[in-house]
Amino acid sequence: MNRPAPVEVTCRSMRFITQNSTNATLSKFIEELKKYGVTTIVRVCEATYDTTLVEKEGIHVLDWPFDDGAPPSNQIVDDWLSLVKIKFREDPSCCTAVDCVAGFGRTPRQGAFNSKQLLYLEKYHPKMWLCFKDFSGHRNNCCIQ
Repeated sequence: MNRPAPVEVTCRSMRFITQNSTNATLSKFIEELKKYGVTTIVRVCEATYDTTLVEKEGIHVLDWPFDDGAPPSNQIVDDWLSLVKIKFREDPSCCTAVDCVAGFGRTPRQGAFNSKQLLYLEKYHPKMWLCFKDFSGHRNNCCIQ
C-alpha cells in the first residue's frame, strides 16, 4: 500500500505530525519519527505494529483508538489536552505524532474531514488555553481545540 508522507502541523512552537505504519514499514516509520524529533506517538487506530522497536528508540506510544470518520470521545479529548499541556511545558519544541491507519480520517489532513467531524468541530468549545514561553522567553498563548 502506498502510504502518504508525514504532514507537519504547527501552532506557535508546538509541532505535530500525522503518520501511519505497519510492521512492514516500521523501520522507515522510526526514521521519520527521529527526523522530526518525535517523543510521543498517539495511535488513534487499531494497533498495526509492535511498539517494542519504537519504544527502544525512546518514543512513548499511547493507544487512544476511536472509530475512523468519527470525532474522539470526551475522554480522549481530555487525555489529549492533558498530554499536550504536559509535553509542551516540559519541552516547547518537542514533536508529537498522531498515528492513523490510512493517515486521513482521524488525522488533520486537508480535505479529510467528513460531515460528522465538521459538525463536532463547529459545536466544540475550547476547554483550555495552553500558555508557555517560547525560545526567547516571551509568553505565548495557543487555544487547543
